Amino acid sequence: MRIDAHQHYWKIKRGDYTWITPDLPILYQDYLPKDLEPMLNRHHMDGSIVVQAAPTIEETNFILSLADQTPSILGVVGWLDLFQREHRQHFEKFRLHPKFKGFRVMIQDMPDPTLILNKKFVDALRSYAEEGVPVDLLLTHQQMHLVLRLIQQVPKLRGVIDHIAKPPIHSREMEPWSQYLAEISTYPNIYCKLSGMVTETGREGWNLEDFVPYIRKVVELFGPNRVLFGSDWPVCLLTAEYDQVMEILLHAIPENWGEQEQSRLFGLNAREFYRL
Repeated sequence: MRIDAHQHYWKIKRGDYTWITPDLPILYQDYLPKDLEPMLNRHHMDGSIVVQAAPTIEETNFILSLADQTPSILGVVGWLDLFQREHRQHFEKFRLHPKFKGFRVMIQDMPDPTLILNKKFVDALRSYAEEGVPVDLLLTHQQMHLVLRLIQQVPKLRGVIDHIAKPPIHSREMEPWSQYLAEISTYPNIYCKLSGMVTETGREGWNLEDFVPYIRKVVELFGPNRVLFGSDWPVCLLTAEYDQVMEILLHAIPENWGEQEQSRLFGLNAREFYRL
């Protein structure tokens, strides 16, 4: 099974994608399954994991409704606000849907990311960790120290780091990103998505070598059994086409990775992590 473990669909007129503005014309338009499926087919993908793109219950309901109509949607990662009293109520409703596979915590967008260490938040996350619920973690490299402290408090968390924690690829810095990633990787239930890297270059004039040290470091730390391919389509279109995202990853993975390792990267690990 080949799986794109991270992509998005949206309809702008729904009105809750506040980060997508007319200043981003490539993104300020609808993106739906009919737009992605030709690329999934070209790369022999059996389907994808659709990840929430708006911090609303309504958007999660929207992508679950898309999943009802779309065989290529293998799973949905929704949204919950763990500070809301009703988060468990929403979760119990979502989990009735066979394609609901987990939720994402959008640490990146929190005005005060230190709140993830709040007892209320930690206790809520710990309850989901006890059940083995898959949790996506969206963060930047500047927030890795907080996420490490969070994982230390919730060591059973079944989590995946989205977009390799958004290191400063544009400036080619490796530290302290590499150091924190090494510590995070010691927790065996934490995975890492090789996704969302191309938009961290800050420019269109990137080259394949820009990504090699970052991808190789992730692979070194997490190994072939805890890394997932994700296109981050259509966000990737800001600086690269789907085919280019695939080329970046294929160029950088270790030369000694054979069919077994690549099959895990491009599908089996996602199937296991999200329990597809």
